Amino acid sequence: MRAVSYAQFGGPEVLHVVTDLPVPQPGPGQVRVRVAASVLHPVDLMIRAGRFPAPLPVELPYVPGWDVAGTVDAVGPSVTGCTVDDQVIGFSPWLRTTVGAHAEYVVLDAAWLTAAPDGVPAPEAATLPTNGLTAAQALDLLSLPAGSSVLVTGAAGQVGGFTLALARVAGLRVTGLAGDGDREFVESQGATFVPRADGPPGLPTGSFDAVVDLAVIGPSLLDLVRDGGAFVAASPPLRPEPVRGIRTYALDVLPDGTRLGELVKRVERGEIPLRVAGVYPFADAAAAHERLARGGVRGGVVIVP
Repeated sequence: MRAVSYAQFGGPEVLHVVTDLPVPQPGPGQVRVRVAASVLHPVDLMIRAGRFPAPLPVELPYVPGWDVAGTVDAVGPSVTGCTVDDQVIGFSPWLRTTVGAHAEYVVLDAAWLTAAPDGVPAPEAATLPTNGLTAAQALDLLSLPAGSSVLVTGAAGQVGGFTLALARVAGLRVTGLAGDGDREFVESQGATFVPRADGPPGLPTGSFDAVVDLAVIGPSLLDLVRDGGAFVAASPPLRPEPVRGIRTYALDVLPDGTRLGELVKRVERGEIPLRVAGVYPFADAAAAHERLARGGVRGGVVIVP
């Protein structure tokens, strides 16, 4: 089996294509997916560079990659509702399993997968699982009634775009903080646009019922949340201590095939945008890493076999 891999930490140059990995076999409750597309995330760059702050469950070498869009190729025992040749999407919780999707085949729990959106090309479909579920789970943590106000920082990024769309569908009043060039996209999702600045955004104290801080601006944003509101940080180490009765949470996305299926229906109804910034074959994985590292990406950086 071919896959993108690296046996030492470093820059993009450590990535190479291996050709002799064994084809993985599904166990009970698992399926094997023939990968059509996967997506590169900032955490992949951090891990490859050796800068991830927590220990990982196994040692090098690693095959990176979380999201997958592809075709069920084999089914393990005790799997129901999923058969060979089904078109599926899902993601591997890589930090827990180190099972990478930048490979020709990947074995995942059947419960982590759902049917791919009808008529959507694999590179677009692959952008939904991790980032779409992150956005959905962020809004679940907030648990806001319709009509509530929420500020989303990093609103034009992949998770930010999904958060804007899902908040709009939920009937929330959304404000998106993003770069000047992102006004059109933010407003297309029904959000009020606020331009990103070097310091905290110049908004009145207590302006919002909640904040989703995807741009990692930090605890200073708590001033913008009303007493008793809610705040979601981009990762567990960034969760601020609660003040003024504000509930604080951190994102730690988990695979959920059922919830992902709900997001697929929203894609098929045109309620959620899928954006692709570029598609790279395995042999150009280093170029994909370099592109994502330069920043300003407005869509998924997709890896294909």
